[in-house]
Amino acid sequence: MYQEPIFLKSTFHERIWGGQKLHTLYGYNIPYEKTGEAWVISAHPNGPSTITNGPLAGKTLADVWKEHGELFNREGERNEAYPLLVKMLDANDDLSVQVHPDDTFAQEVEGQPYGKTECWYVLSAEPGAEIVLGHHANTKEELERMMDNGEWDKLLKHVSVKAGDFIYVPSGTIHAIGKGIVILETQQSSDITYRVYDYDRVGATGQKRELHLEQAKEVTTVPHQQVAVDQREEHVADLTIKQLVEAQYFSVYRWELNGKTVRKPDQDFLQVSVINGNATIAIDGKTFDIEKGNHFILPSTIEEYELQGHATMVVSHT
Repeated sequence: MYQEPIFLKSTFHERIWGGQKLHTLYGYNIPYEKTGEAWVISAHPNGPSTITNGPLAGKTLADVWKEHGELFNREGERNEAYPLLVKMLDANDDLSVQVHPDDTFAQEVEGQPYGKTECWYVLSAEPGAEIVLGHHANTKEELERMMDNGEWDKLLKHVSVKAGDFIYVPSGTIHAIGKGIVILETQQSSDITYRVYDYDRVGATGQKRELHLEQAKEVTTVPHQQVAVDQREEHVADLTIKQLVEAQYFSVYRWELNGKTVRKPDQDFLQVSVINGNATIAIDGKTFDIEKGNHFILPSTIEEYELQGHATMVVSHT
């Protein structure tokens, strides 16, 4: 039985709004001057993670999901795609204002398995940093008119953020990450984005980037619905667990480890991102070092594990 964490190597993506903070803050060997995204736990074909340890080293997460369903408590052969995707984003400049479809629209219109509900844990934010979250239109007609007329200052809602904030972004929500923010994003495994507004910027080709206003009008929730999330905290030995969101597609937690704790998995699998500190995880007589910037999966075959050290982790599961 497989009794160790599945450590993952990220894939990096160049973005017009990217920067260098994934290197300066997390030590990643980033390949681009404007590195915007690290896909840190991914089985998506546009950027799959590669396993770096154990007997599965060299395989992609997509391979392992397909070939070793027992690691994820999957019974029999099922064809659905790996459900989640975790990214780190460095917004060295404002991201475009955008919106994502739900599952039904993604399947019927785009031929993709999942829409995109997501959430953000703010890792760092410069003073005065803001996000766009929602809009002021009360009807579809008002939304379309304001989009067509470019009334972005009137339409868009802006929210100030700081490190440690958590934002839940259901499909259909107009949103954008603002300049000076680094986030950890947990989302459905989807790469469908409808760009609503891009500040009239031009890309590397000297052309403005494509907008997707017609699709955006179809999928945007009107009026904007601010979804309240139930957050609660519990203490288990030297581990403090704060539930950030428990939603249809994922649950996300912040774990604060200050000492030692022993746990038995109670989910099909856990995704873990170490965002600060360092610790060890001991499983079946083997000890593994974990540190800031590591990302791994605890498979369902692990019967018990011991965490020891001082670290902050963002943990998620379906």
